[in-house]
Amino acid sequence: MKTIRIILAAGLALVGMNLAKGAGTNAPQWLSRPLSLADTMNIALQQNATILKAQNDLEASHGLVIQTRAVALPQVQASGKYTDEEISLLQQIPVIGTNGKPEAFPNPHQNWNTGVQIVQSIYEGGKLVAAIKAAKATRLQAVAQYQTTVSDTLLAVRLAYYDALLAAQEIIVHEASVKLLQKELEDQQHRLNAGTVPKFNVLRAEVAVANERPNLIRAQNQYRITKNNLSNLLGYNLPRDIWENIPLNLTDTLEAKPYEINLPDAIQQALSRRTELVALRKQVELQQLNIVNAKSGYKPSVQLFAGYTWENSQFSTDPADEFDGWNAGAQMTWNIFDGALTYGKVVQANAQFAHSRTDLDDRSRQIELDVRTAYSDFIEAREVLDSQLKVQEEAEEALREANARADAGTGTQLDVLDAETSLTQARTTQIEALHDYTSAQAKLERAIGADLTQINN
Repeated sequence: MKTIRIILAAGLALVGMNLAKGAGTNAPQWLSRPLSLADTMNIALQQNATILKAQNDLEASHGLVIQTRAVALPQVQASGKYTDEEISLLQQIPVIGTNGKPEAFPNPHQNWNTGVQIVQSIYEGGKLVAAIKAAKATRLQAVAQYQTTVSDTLLAVRLAYYDALLAAQEIIVHEASVKLLQKELEDQQHRLNAGTVPKFNVLRAEVAVANERPNLIRAQNQYRITKNNLSNLLGYNLPRDIWENIPLNLTDTLEAKPYEINLPDAIQQALSRRTELVALRKQVELQQLNIVNAKSGYKPSVQLFAGYTWENSQFSTDPADEFDGWNAGAQMTWNIFDGALTYGKVVQANAQFAHSRTDLDDRSRQIELDVRTAYSDFIEAREVLDSQLKVQEEAEEALREANARADAGTGTQLDVLDAETSLTQARTTQIEALHDYTSAQAKLERAIGADLTQINN
């Protein structure tokens, strides 16, 4: 296994170097620098569009938290008003003048007032306490939703990295297969020229080479596609002059690192760690607080207020004559009957609360199913990998024996071609098993709610 990994890593580095040469000299340095799996995950945290949008959503939720909490905080209000009326609109108040005759008292035609007032709600039928609790729950829910997005995105990056490694190694396998078959073709051509084999052997070798070349072409195309996918997840803005081979230099290899966990522990960890459930639990809490808010309509609302007011004199035509002073007091409002508006809100809040609880229960079952499925896939991948430990060595030995028997005249060309095909299949199965194992482990770690930012760092 260690030898296989070294060979595949060397081959992967060679493929990356060759493809980088074909990409042109205009590629930015950040595109061709060595990238480990940890590097790609760190870049995704900084540049991935989905994560960046989730960060914006998290910032927006902070504004929602402030709005939710505002009802419990004092309000400072400033007001002002100025009017200028035509004198003909003013009603004159008759008064007795100094000469004992009625005279019209001149009312001011310019009026103004301004003031500052502080209002503090002290009772809103439970709404104040609910607002404080809702603000905290909203904040924690937003953080959980952001963490969910980060975990999903990092899993996608991790799987895309593994897909690129697999595609690169499949190129190596099929290139080796083409070389083997090409060598067999050349050997049969030499033997035909020597008159020891019929033309049929050469034709069969040519067919074998032609049948294998499409597999190499498909592997090369898949490598291009996987690199494009990985680059997109990393938030790279690719230069337009890079058409096909993106010169990503991936330094990690597919390795079957030991990973042990039993299913009951995995399910328990998922139910306690998964941020989706954290967000849904906070949603249940918020819906329960909404019931309190709805029922507050049945109860009175009480506020205290204090302020300072400036206004002009109503008994002087000079706008500069003013009065000012403090005022304070309390006020209460109580909707005795609001047309069943509050009742409707309570019915709605109760239904939404029941819906959120059902949603939490359903999501819990779905997460448990996800864990069971991921665990089963991981066990399958591990068993398949274990079954392939010696297959490649046996296939290489079978090819050596087939060649030896063909050289000795006791074997046939068909035996050699079959052995070469079996070796290619064994190599392909080996790297696919490694890929499936690492991918299944990544999915299982995501299913149980592991912190993917700490994986492979």
